[in-house]
Amino acid sequence: MKLHLSLPARDLDASVAFYRTLLNAEPTKHYADYALFLTEAPPLELALSLDPQATASMHAHYGVAVDDPELVATARLKNAGLPVDVETGETCCYAVQNKVWATDPDGRRWETYFVVAESEDRQSQGLSCCQDSNGDVACCRA
Repeated sequence: MKLHLSLPARDLDASVAFYRTLLNAEPTKHYADYALFLTEAPPLELALSLDPQATASMHAHYGVAVDDPELVATARLKNAGLPVDVETGETCCYAVQNKVWATDPDGRRWETYFVVAESEDRQSQGLSCCQDSNGDVACCRA
């Protein structure tokens, strides 16, 4: 079983470059108006369709939970020249996590994270992990 996501992309080539880096995978299909990534780790089918009017959903973010801390994609994203936000040992959504955030060309925020430990706290003081690019709380609503 795989999770399937279909996302619109204003600039398909820029989106393919971003997801190639994020997922550490090549697209299985890549046409002028469509690209498809099929990955096993994570088990994902990601379809990208060219749509010049595409916008990121308000208060939405996407993530990849990894079971090995070495799989948090910080170095890969930085080496590709992508701006990233790194959080180490921060509490978010009742878990202590190490994570990296990156934003795709259409404004969708992606986190790759490893849960270090469960927590009784919802979020570290002053932490912006659950904020979208406008600073609004995106996931850990009270």
